Order: sequence, then C-alpha cells, then structure tokens
Amino acid sequence: MGYSLQFGAVWASFGNLLSGLAIGLGLAVAAVACGTVIGLVAAFASVSSSRFARTLVGVYVMLIRNLPLLVLVLLVYFALPQLGIRFDKYESFIGALALYSGAYLTEVFRAGLAAVPKGVVEASRAIGLTRIQTNVSVVTPIMLRNALPSMGNTFIGMFKDSSIAAAIAVPELTFEARKINVDTFRVVETWLVASGLYIAACFTIASLLRRLERLFPRF
Repeated sequence: MGYSLQFGAVWASFGNLLSGLAIGLGLAVAAVACGTVIGLVAAFASVSSSRFARTLVGVYVMLIRNLPLLVLVLLVYFALPQLGIRFDKYESFIGALALYSGAYLTEVFRAGLAAVPKGVVEASRAIGLTRIQTNVSVVTPIMLRNALPSMGNTFIGMFKDSSIAAAIAVPELTFEARKINVDTFRVVETWLVASGLYIAACFTIASLLRRLERLFPRF
C-alpha cells in the first residue's frame, strides 16, 4: 500500500488534542447542566394538568428530536444573528446542545416520574407537604436516582456530539485533529489518536457514572 505509520507529527501536537478534549468535555458538561434544567421543567409540565403546557412540551420534544444537531447548531450560530440575536461560538453551541439534550432528558425524566411510587407521593401529602414541596424534596430525588443511568448515557452521547462544534470553529478535539491532519497529511495517525482519546474519555466517564450509581440506593 506504500503508507507507513509515523506518529511523530501527531505526538508533537498532542497537547492541542488534549486541550481540545478538555474543551469538548466542558461544552458537554455546560450543555447537559442547562439541558437538565430544561428537561426537569419540561418533564413536570408534561405530567401537569395543564393541556397547554403538555402540548407545548410535546411540540418542543417532537421538533428537537427530529432535527439534526448540526442543523440546530448552524441555525443558532448563523440564523439568529440575522434576527439581531448574537452569541459567540461557545455560547451558540452550548445553547444548541442544551436544547437538544433537554428534549431527550425530558423523556428520560418523564419516564422517571412515572416510576416514582404513588404511595410515596401520597405519604408526603399526608404529612402536610405541599405539591411543590413534595415535587422538590421527595419526587425529584427519587426520579433522578431512577433516571441516573439514562442521564449518564445522554451525557456520553452529548460529549461525542461535541465534535459537531468543529463546524463553527470551536477548537475542540475534532477541530484540533482536523488541523493536524491538514498541516501534516498524517490522516490515519491523526484520526487513530483522536479516536483513542474519545474512546478513553467515554470509557472513563462510564466507569465514573457506574460508581456514582452505586452510591445511591434504588427506590
């Protein structure tokens, strides 16, 4: 084939790859944190007595889950400025990824709410807690524990999706790998190393999440 592996050029820029990896993780953490808030609010709205709230949440989830993330990112970054709404590339990507993850977390939390034992809710109301106090102090902690595995999977998925930020020149791992590839033409080596970093990061995150799950009792 005439192609010999030479990792020297890639190792020379390995620090840039690690920096890109850290940026990708930061983007995922910020986006999923915002998406969690969106998901919690939307999930409680989806099980509320308000038909308008349920319809609004249903439309949001339907639209976002059927829209490619790349299109959403480009819409936020390039289209909103035409309407006078401007964000920098980091804010644009975090906002787009938060909306995207929020739609998926809405369904995760909705399923978690359905799994909360009704007896626990009735007992909370019986001792004098209001509906809000019950939801905040009783229902939400139980729901989050039940939803933790799915939340972990969502976070890993959003971390991998952070590679799309390269499309708007956010210097995360894929962007840095592409720069090295263009500068050195070491295609195989560059993407092998980048793939290895993604796999190692996802494996580490999954291991940490499994340990976290064991710290909380099941309900």
